[in-house]
Amino acid sequence: MAFPSSIAVCELPLFPLGDVVLFPGQPLPLHIFEYRYRIMMNTILDSDRRFGVLMVDPVREEPARIGCCAEIVKYQRLPDGRLRVLTLGQQRFQVLDYVREKPYYVGLVEWLEDATPAQDLGPLADEVSTLLKDVVRLSAKLMEQDIELPDDLPTSPTELSYWIGRNLSGASVEQQMLLEMLDTEARLRREADILSSTRNHLAAKTVLKDTLSS
Repeated sequence: MAFPSSIAVCELPLFPLGDVVLFPGQPLPLHIFEYRYRIMMNTILDSDRRFGVLMVDPVREEPARIGCCAEIVKYQRLPDGRLRVLTLGQQRFQVLDYVREKPYYVGLVEWLEDATPAQDLGPLADEVSTLLKDVVRLSAKLMEQDIELPDDLPTSPTELSYWIGRNLSGASVEQQMLLEMLDTEARLRREADILSSTRNHLAAKTVLKDTLSS
């Protein structure tokens, strides 16, 4: 979904979620059962079907200030009033202030975009892709399973950085840090560090496994 450049600030319903960081382009299925969020979803479905997802900080137990807009692409109403919705991550935003908190949070938000890169990030994206493939190959060997990357792995540096960020499962704090970065190069370099460390760890485990099995 395109966001009009003229609308820099707007009001957005907000959905705080524990340990969940939504990235642009990421599908997010939700089961809506709390009454206040049923109200929110029904309101959204009658308008533009968009709301903001914010990770709840596990230490401070407060919603983050930067999140990602979600658009409802499919939904199912259940007999008891609950809803199952499938959403897709759109553009990132920063909460400037809260307009209200009941029956659900509504924030005054500003849309965020990465800064224009000062240089061609193609070589860096290729380096990160190679590291990613190495991690997948080593993981498959260790688990003795067929693990393959999707055929439609993004080639755009920014989209690739989002894809890697949303697939760092079990690392919500790190994911939130990546989401908040407003520089594609910085995000890719951080991901390169993570993947390089993971590759080295997996390589060492692979050598140990081969040694013990020989």
